[in-house]
Amino acid sequence: MRLYGKCKTNMTVESEDFRAVLRHFPAGVTIVTMDTGEEKHGLTVSAFASISPTPPLIMVAIDHKHRSEQLIRDAESFGVNILAADQQELSNRFAFFDGDRFAEGDWTTAETGAPILADALAWLDCKVVQAYWAGTHTIFVGEVQASSVPRPGEPPLVYWNRAYRDLSLESEAEEA
Repeated sequence: MRLYGKCKTNMTVESEDFRAVLRHFPAGVTIVTMDTGEEKHGLTVSAFASISPTPPLIMVAIDHKHRSEQLIRDAESFGVNILAADQQELSNRFAFFDGDRFAEGDWTTAETGAPILADALAWLDCKVVQAYWAGTHTIFVGEVQASSVPRPGEPPLVYWNRAYRDLSLESEAEEA
């Protein structure tokens, strides 16, 4: 995997001001997982986006200080588990818990070996195809090898302005 070089920028906005603005952009919540063969690990990530449908590419951004950044490099693959609205506790577990994070949840293994949450809203199994240095983070581009939507039609877990939020979905009956 090739890591593209650092980009040089002139910082024009203070970090705290930048974060204050970004708190107002709602984000879906995922658990990104990897298995190096020696270690299985995962973390809660909201810096996730689709890039291309052909080939199917997505990206996740991981802080250089987080040990997952090196583990994704070692595994050369990762899973993205998109959480449903009722999976807030699991999100918190993978964000803050120091013990065995995989002791909770119904975990299985994807094609690449990445841990997959069987009852996630949806999941993607990805092979790392590129990595880019971006300030405090590395952006990993993953080519999707397998995917599934175990819980279609259910609302996602959403994070906005420092808290989880409910996403109201109109039912088909209300629309009729």
